[in-house]
Amino acid sequence: MDLLDFEAQGLYFEEPDIAGVKEMITAAAENYASGDAELPLLKAYFLAPESLNVLIALNRFYYYQHRLEEALQATLKALAVIRALLDFPEDWRNLHTGHIQYTPAELLTQVRLYLFTLKAIGFLNMRLDNLALSQQIFEKLVGLDDKDRIGAKGLLELVVKRQDEVV
Repeated sequence: MDLLDFEAQGLYFEEPDIAGVKEMITAAAENYASGDAELPLLKAYFLAPESLNVLIALNRFYYYQHRLEEALQATLKALAVIRALLDFPEDWRNLHTGHIQYTPAELLTQVRLYLFTLKAIGFLNMRLDNLALSQQIFEKLVGLDDKDRIGAKGLLELVVKRQDEVV
């Protein structure tokens, strides 16, 4: 299946959030340079813990702050939220091409978001030196995406190279 051959619909950033969330995210963006961005993001999270807008904003904030453990936690939460929208197994290790092939066309945007989020988890684990887990994630993505539309193949090669250097 070509993961680019579909019409995007149901984009997470077009979904409305509950009152106050958008303002908190905007306040975080405006206060980033002064170092006061985290509190508005956490307030947004308490208002809407399942909001992908909030979770992705938290991921970006923590990633750019080099707080990779926190970025990973936000990303794992995002994966769980996206998975709930799809008929995917709870454990990504049990995901196979049939899950993707039989997903209704109107949910393919969420499938791509799920796979990109899983890729982000693999990347964060690679940065945290959890190389074996990172390799497993990238191998799964390469197995699901034979045209490398998600772009995990290069990361798989990189993590294998890093593991070879460690041994």
